[in-house]
Amino acid sequence: MRLAYILGAVALTALPVIDAVAQEADLAPCDNCADTMTIVSWGGAYQAMQEKVFAEPYEAATGVKIIWDESGNEGVAKLRAQNEAGNVTWDLIDVLAADAIRLCDEGLVAEVPFDEWLAPAPDGTVASEDVGKYIVSQCFVPTNLYSTTFGYRTDVADWKGAVPTSVCDIFDTEKFPGKRSLEKRPINNLEWALLCDGVAPDKIYDTLATDEGAQKAFDKLATIKDQTVWWSAGAETPQLLADKEVLIGSTYGNRLFSVIEEQKQPVAMLWDYEVLDIDGFVLPADLPEDRLNRVRHFLRFATSSQKLADISKYQPLGPARASSQPLVGKHAELGIDMAPHMATNPENAKTGILFNYGWWADHRDELDAKFQAWLGQ
Repeated sequence: MRLAYILGAVALTALPVIDAVAQEADLAPCDNCADTMTIVSWGGAYQAMQEKVFAEPYEAATGVKIIWDESGNEGVAKLRAQNEAGNVTWDLIDVLAADAIRLCDEGLVAEVPFDEWLAPAPDGTVASEDVGKYIVSQCFVPTNLYSTTFGYRTDVADWKGAVPTSVCDIFDTEKFPGKRSLEKRPINNLEWALLCDGVAPDKIYDTLATDEGAQKAFDKLATIKDQTVWWSAGAETPQLLADKEVLIGSTYGNRLFSVIEEQKQPVAMLWDYEVLDIDGFVLPADLPEDRLNRVRHFLRFATSSQKLADISKYQPLGPARASSQPLVGKHAELGIDMAPHMATNPENAKTGILFNYGWWADHRDELDAKFQAWLGQ
């Protein structure tokens, strides 16, 4: 399965700059808007990017106070709990596409009238056309594409000069001995396990949908289970690699970019069979009017063509808007061209798998339960 996508902030203090920020996203005054807003994200470098690109300039332009909650990995469960308790404290949640579909199906998040709420492209193209195929749910506002892939140490003496070139090298403990790290959830791990057990890429989800196929994946993972450190937050694998506690591990490509290009650690990327996914925002259903108005106002600003392109100044993430792609340039601090570091670069994505968010929306709860039970065995 091959993909070929073409994708190609500083704190504001002076009033003229603030005016420019407001004009950039065509921000009108926010009438009957809450003066605080709670955004749920993932912590680490990704959230730091959101603060620089979205939050700091928006706060400077509007005076609103943005409160951050780093519960992204538990977002679905916690929103369900808040809804059951009748006390939803979150205003905007950064989620993956599959989770957005689940939450929308359950009625826990609101539908978004894209062309009413979001700014058009600079050439006048309405938002729904500009984002196009990445609108996988009417409740989900896509912002960027990212990959989950592997990083590995480049200075491992026991590897005798060899380096991993295939995702299946993860399962080769003889050629590549040492600890690995994998995410503590079934997504991606089960796909890689089946691929490395001989299942064709275009048959992975059909196989995984059967009890026998799921067991096949778990059996393959069992071959490295005692050599695996399980992570829950995206920042863990880069730190484990930097500390030499693992020698190869999965995480988000933008996290690996940070440890390689910013921290200059002896770590390299393994792009083989990276899994591409879509990230974006949802908002809880039935927000009070003042909180809803604030979210609408913020989304118009944060999802403009320029703002989504500005993500790539700090993270190698492909913007979801077509009009943002020509605006991608260099890293704001490193000064390097970001195109070679994008997960959607054709060279990096030549064996990439597009995450099947619809399939996982239907099967996530069942396989989550099986995965957690398998971990406890």
